[in-house]
Order: sequence, then C-alpha cells, then structure tokens
Amino acid sequence: MRIIKGWLKIGGLQQKIFNLVLIFILMIIGAYVAVGVWNQRNLVQVVQNAGDRQQESITKISEQTMEAVLDSSMKRITALQAYIADDLFGDVRSDVNTLQTIAEKLFENSDAIAMRPVYAPSADMEGIPSVQLIHEDGVNPEDSQMVGLMANMSEIMLSMFENSGKMSSVFVGTSDGNMILVNDRPSVFLSKDGTPLMLDIRHRPWYVQAAKAGKMIFTGVEFDAYTENPMVECAAPVYLNGGLVAIVAADIYLTEINDYVKSTATKESFVCVINEKGQMLFSPAEDGFFKAELMNDAPDLRNGENAGFASFLKKAQAGATEIETITADGKEYFVSGVPMPSTGWTVVSVVDKELVNQPAAVMLSQYEVINEDALGAYREGSEKSLRMIIILTVAVIVLASVGALVMAARIVKPVEAMTKRLNIMGDSNETFVMEDIYKTGDEIEILAESFANLSKRAADYIQQITTITAEKERIGTELALATRIQADMLPNIYPAFPERKEFDIYGSMDPAKEVGGDFYNFFLIDEDHLCMIMADVSGKGVPAALFMMASLIILSNNAMIGKNPAQILTDTNAAICNNNREEMFVTVWLGILEISTGKLVAANAGHEYPALKQPNGQFELIKDKHGFVIGGMEGLKYQEYELMLEPGAKLFLYTDGVPEATNSETQQFGTDRMVKALNQDPDSSPRQILKNVRQSVDDFVKEAEQFDDLTMLCLEYNGKV
Repeated sequence: MRIIKGWLKIGGLQQKIFNLVLIFILMIIGAYVAVGVWNQRNLVQVVQNAGDRQQESITKISEQTMEAVLDSSMKRITALQAYIADDLFGDVRSDVNTLQTIAEKLFENSDAIAMRPVYAPSADMEGIPSVQLIHEDGVNPEDSQMVGLMANMSEIMLSMFENSGKMSSVFVGTSDGNMILVNDRPSVFLSKDGTPLMLDIRHRPWYVQAAKAGKMIFTGVEFDAYTENPMVECAAPVYLNGGLVAIVAADIYLTEINDYVKSTATKESFVCVINEKGQMLFSPAEDGFFKAELMNDAPDLRNGENAGFASFLKKAQAGATEIETITADGKEYFVSGVPMPSTGWTVVSVVDKELVNQPAAVMLSQYEVINEDALGAYREGSEKSLRMIIILTVAVIVLASVGALVMAARIVKPVEAMTKRLNIMGDSNETFVMEDIYKTGDEIEILAESFANLSKRAADYIQQITTITAEKERIGTELALATRIQADMLPNIYPAFPERKEFDIYGSMDPAKEVGGDFYNFFLIDEDHLCMIMADVSGKGVPAALFMMASLIILSNNAMIGKNPAQILTDTNAAICNNNREEMFVTVWLGILEISTGKLVAANAGHEYPALKQPNGQFELIKDKHGFVIGGMEGLKYQEYELMLEPGAKLFLYTDGVPEATNSETQQFGTDRMVKALNQDPDSSPRQILKNVRQSVDDFVKEAEQFDDLTMLCLEYNGKV
C-alpha cells in the first residue's frame, strides 16, 4: 500500500475499484469511438444509397408526372382541336342541309313560283359577293326551267356566303347541266377576253358522289380547278318524285386548317390531320414520317410499315384514344387522337418524348451536383468531428483516471452494488429498489433514493406514454379514415356533368371537426330530372357523421325510385324515427329540377331559406314554408312548392354554418351579409359564387375558430342549349 499526501491510498479494494472504473470508462469510450466510426461510414453509405434511391424516385415521379400532365393536356388539346375543325364542317353541313330543304320546296311548288333571272359572271363584280350562272358546253340556260326556279334561292345563298366566313363558294347544279353559284371571284370563271368559261358540271366529284350516295356527302380533299387551293366540298341531292333534279353544295378551302396545323408546331409538339383513307393531309413536318402528302395515291398509314402507328390510327378513327407511345424516324413520340365525325378525318397530337422527359434529366444532373457537394461537406465535417472525439476521449480518460482515484476512497461497496443493479436494469424492465446497502447517510444514499424514485416515475411515465400514444394513433387513424370516407360520400368531381350544357352545379363542405354532420348531394334521377339535397345533422363529430351517412343514403334511395320531394321527406322521416334512440335529427331542403322546363319542385324540413337569382336580377331569399325537422317526430307529412327557373337563373343552398359564422366579437355573419356576398358578382359561375361567399365569411370571421360546418351548393340553370 502507498499513501499519497497522507489521504489517498492505492491498493486493496480501492485499487480494484479504481481499475474497474477506469476499465469501464475505457470500454465505454472505445465502444463509443468504434460505434461513431462505424456510424460515420455507414451513414456515408446510407446517404449514397438514399441519393441513388432519390434519383430513381425523381426519375420515376418526374416521368409519371410529365406523362400524366401530358396525357391530360394532349387529350384536352386534341379533343378541342377536333371540335374546332369539326365545327367548321358542321356549320357548312347545316347550311347545305338548309339549301337542300329549300330547293325541294321550290321544285314541289314550281307551278306557284315565278321564274327569276340570273346572269353570267361579270369582271365588274370582282371582290364583291354575287350570284352567277355557269353551264356546260352545249347547254343553253334559256331552255332550262330549272334555272329560273333555282334563281329564287339567290338571296339565301348570297346571305349564307356573306355570313359564313367558312365557304369559298355556295352553288346549286341542275340535272340539265346548269349551275347557279355565289362567290366573290367571278374572274375565276372568265377567260382572258372576258367570255364565260364552260364547266363540266355533272362530272364534277361533288355532283357525281352526291348523286351516287343519295344523301349529303363530303368529298375527299381535292384541288380547286381554278385556284389550285386544297378544298373539300359538302353536297346534297335534291329529288322530285323520286328523280334527281339538282345538287346543292358548298366549297370549303382548307388553307385555314393547313395554316392552323402549321401554327401548332413547337419545338417538342405539333398537330396533324389524317383523312378517312389513312392519308396524312396536314402536318407542319416538311419531311419524314409525318410529312403531309395531298395526293390521291398517298400511302395509307393504317397499312404502312409502322405497325405501332397503324394500330394507333385505327383506334383513333374509331374514337378518342388514351396517350400512346410510337416510334417514327428513329425517335419516340407520345400521340393521342380524336375523330372528326363530319368528315371521317382524325386529329392527332404528337409530342417528342425525349424533349418532354428532358426536365427530369436536368433535375437529376442538378441533384447529383448538389448531392456530391453535400456529401463532401458531410465527410469534411465528419473528419473534424472524429478529431474532436479523439481529443475529447483523451481528455475524458485523463479526467476519469483522476476522478476514479479521488472517488475510489469513498465509493466502495454501495457504488459497486449500485453499478451491478444498474447493469441488471439496463438489460431488463426492472426498476431500481432502495436497499440497506445504499443507506450510507451521505450523498450515496440520496443518489440511491433519487434513482429509486426516478426509476419508478420513469416506468410509470413510459407505461402512460405507451398507452396514450397507442390510443392517439388509433383515434387519429380512424378520424383520418372517417374524413376520407365522408368526403368520398359527397360529389367531389367537377364538372359534375360535363356532357350536360343545360345546367352547371358546384358544391363544397368544410367540416368544423375532422368529420361533420352537414352534407349535400346532387344526382340525375333520369335524363330530365336533377335531384339536389342540402342537409344539417344535429351535433358534430363522429356521431353526426354516422347519422349524416344514414340520412344521405335514405334520402338518395327514396329520390331514385321516383318519389316527389314531399313524399321523399315523409318516408325518410318515418325510416329515421323508426330507430332513433339517440334522438338525433336533421334539417333538409330537397328539390327536383325538371331540366327541360326549369320547373323546380321542392320541400323544406326545418332547413335554411334558399336564395334564388332570376336572369338579370339579384339573389334574394325564398322564404318557403318549413316543415318540422326529420327525426324529430313520427307521423309527419311534408308539403312541397314549385319555382320556375328561367334560363340564366341561379339557386344557392347552404347550412346554418354560413349565416351563424361568428367572429372574435361574437357577432354572426348573418343572411344579409350572405346575400350581399352572393350579389358581389351574381353572374359568375357557381364555383366562383361559392368562393365569393367563403371569402366574405373568412374576411368577417378572421382568426376566430370555426364552430360549425360550412356547406354550400349553387346551381346555374341554362335551359335548352
């Protein structure tokens, strides 16, 4: 044994304690350093792997996002372009059909109709729409009774030409070789010396094809005999007593479509038009696979060597396609197509796949640079941290050695026992318990008591936290699922009925809690009847949401079997009262709109007054007669009333969460402010009207908490379109 300065001994049990403490500290430090180095290397690998996964994710998500956006955009653009192009032919088709009807009436009543004169083309009328007489070689118009009769159509044909903006000429050819024509280019039918040219009328494609078909037709693309411009002709036969007497027709120059197709070309996309024979009619491409060839013997792409495009084109001619990928000229393209019903042509949108995916490649390259910089910075920081750890480790060893020597004289058995106990606790769920060996009457005893109390509280706290966390996770999961289920129960896809132009409708619900008791619904009972429901269940939260779902299903089912509004509410009340031990109730406004006439039949079970705006008017509350709430009393019968919606009228429905919205000064929003918000822009769309009202409520409430659900629905009635 050796004594240092008369108070410190090294040897015996104290030496063992010193060695034990020192070794224990060294083991902890060594393990910490080893774990730190391992974690550093492992973290670098994790970062690298995460970077690789992020790159894959960025690539995949970018491609999926771009393809999804491209799919939606291409289908909308292609459909719109096909609609625009088809509308061009649809208007001309209507005009030719009108001429056909008028011509048939003239021939049927020829005995009662006076003959009118019509004259040959005149150079003086160049640039001025005029009526002109053209005939075949060897035909004398003065011998024709049909010419004078058809001349009665001159003003109508002239008016169609001047108002159309789409026709290059409109004409009627008779079966005896004469033609009455309206255009603003008489010089086309004049020779250099000013004499009228002869035209082989009954052998022109429009005459031959219409006569053969016996119905209205569109010719294939051909070149004008005089201007050499590409055009298509719409023609319809005129019969008298089963015999062909004339053909009415109109020319449509296709330069407008050709120019439009060329204007669609960008660096990565363009539009092309393919006829019913699979031939490329219009395309901005000057060479390659997509080059347009306005020739009768142009290749049929449906039977070409490009099998992928051939398959796509066949589907596009049958109906609008999804986005597909094809290869042409050694490149990949996204394509989608829509047919043009009037002509049998097909509009195809083409997008360069490589250029579309280019943003993802740029993102990846930038990400790699950022990731490398971050990884380099991390490695540099890790090296500094490692050096600091080494320095701190040496300092800790020195300080621990000195501390162990000093404390070894005082800490013997109690500390050893305490250490053993703590080591045992570290590998189990046991708690630290006060024992006689720790009762030394000094700080060791206090430390032991603290360990015992802390251990007990920690065990209790962990148990409480575990229980509370599990319960909160369960409740949170159930509430999140309930919120999604409730939202899915209500209409949430807009426009709700894109094919119906007679009306527009939009609804929204913002629950005060995770789930709410308000609900709305709208659906077509049949092609001419639209049912609308606005309701408010008593109470909030999950009970109200469950009651709301039951009420929604019962109301909707009763409406779908053809009952009137009063009977729907009466039967719904009976069903709910039959099993309503919780004594909950719901206020309901239900209306059924007859779409063809605008007649609205409605019934109100204790709900808020609807607001109505007629054309050129303002929103006003309709103070209809209220019945009692549904679920409040058995045996009730409800009354209904009628409203007539004129084209342009709007109907606004809501729950009490709108007028009863309260600001921080406990003032309610009220129906007056609501009507003012509705009339802020009463002619806007239903969706905008709901936004205006919600914005007004938010501006009024400001930071005050929302205590009630905000549910609104707006219908705009357009009438027959």
